[in-house]
Amino acid sequence: MTDFNQVIQTIAVYAIPVLFAISLHEAAHGYVARYFGDTTAEQQGRLSLNPIHHIDWFGTVLLPIMLALSPLHMAFGYAKPVPVDYSRLRNPKKQMGFVAAAGPAANFVMGLGWTIALLLMYRLDVSEPFLIEMGKAGMLTNAVMCVFNLIPVPPLDGGRILTALLPDALAYKFAKIECYGPYVFIGLLVLMYTGILSPVLAVMVQACHSLFIMLVQPLAFLLN
Repeated sequence: MTDFNQVIQTIAVYAIPVLFAISLHEAAHGYVARYFGDTTAEQQGRLSLNPIHHIDWFGTVLLPIMLALSPLHMAFGYAKPVPVDYSRLRNPKKQMGFVAAAGPAANFVMGLGWTIALLLMYRLDVSEPFLIEMGKAGMLTNAVMCVFNLIPVPPLDGGRILTALLPDALAYKFAKIECYGPYVFIGLLVLMYTGILSPVLAVMVQACHSLFIMLVQPLAFLLN
């Protein structure tokens, strides 16, 4: 019974951070795409900060739970991708990089926001364990999503950013990898579970986590 209670508590702690980390990541892609001329997401009703519009029952609910409870202890998942028609961007090749970068950038900002929230809770002597653990979960979840999505392989955001930076001929060939997107994603998960990729990701996630803490130090100083 104790193990079951622990599972329920872990799910409850991660639910809100994961839901918003995944949903706002997708919304950020749509908002930046609209800024550069593509209104596809807006026309399909996906340009919203409401998580309900972005939930994928496997990627947003089941996968994060399985990963959080696995030996990896990484709460990672995905939402329904926001539709982006890159041909409608004013400068497709260049601006696709900005659209792609918007997702990890949103996660970084959210991770920073959770760090600030956690700092304020400590300074206000908030001792509710659930809130403290939720703050920590928010930092970890967004750090994981930021780092994972920056892996430079299509269809991940890092792959699209790299495609935007490569010379045209090389970018065209590299972008073809995106056709194998589901297999790339499954392959990365296998590499994580087998311990080949997870140590590298862990180092990068810890670096991102440390950066959150470093950036809030001026605020911590002011609150002392």
